[in-house]
Amino acid sequence: MRQTALRKARRPQSVTELTSYRREPALPAQVRILGLDPGSIRTGYAVVETKGSEVAYLVSGAIRTQGETFAERLQEIFAGVDELTNEFRPDEVAIERVFMARNADSALKLGQARGAALCATFALRPRVFEYAPREIKQAVVGAGGAEKEQVQLMVKRLLNISGPLGADAADALAIALCHAYSRKLNALVRAASR
Repeated sequence: MRQTALRKARRPQSVTELTSYRREPALPAQVRILGLDPGSIRTGYAVVETKGSEVAYLVSGAIRTQGETFAERLQEIFAGVDELTNEFRPDEVAIERVFMARNADSALKLGQARGAALCATFALRPRVFEYAPREIKQAVVGAGGAEKEQVQLMVKRLLNISGPLGADAADALAIALCHAYSRKLNALVRAASR
């Protein structure tokens, strides 16, 4: 009976018809992006704004937790990101994807810090995008195995930042830049496929 139902299904008449259900709506040309590099002790954040092909730096830094318990630190992360979200009102959030290293406990704590940071943005209902660490380094430095210092240097050059830039802020900026560049690439692909 199942086989009969499959045979009666109408075949798509073109490649466009075949792939049309997968098309996502076009992303707006001007957006504010919140980049997050979560951690249970320090959570890096960065806000950039894209307008066409330009990326403008707005702010970056780190939320340094001081709570004695892990739950208190998660609350501080939530409160810090909530404050940033209310002040800068991002349209999109870019965050580093959790990777499983050697220590499962560290990965679980990182996942909880990531969850606290993301939940703090949900009141605005931003679009959320995730990127692997290698993908971020590839987008910003040109090499997926780049060192933290290389990422920091490239972020400063790309955004014309002259002052000191902490490692957590640089990582968050790299995540935001990776997303800004991915948006540009997706827009070009969409334009070419029309």
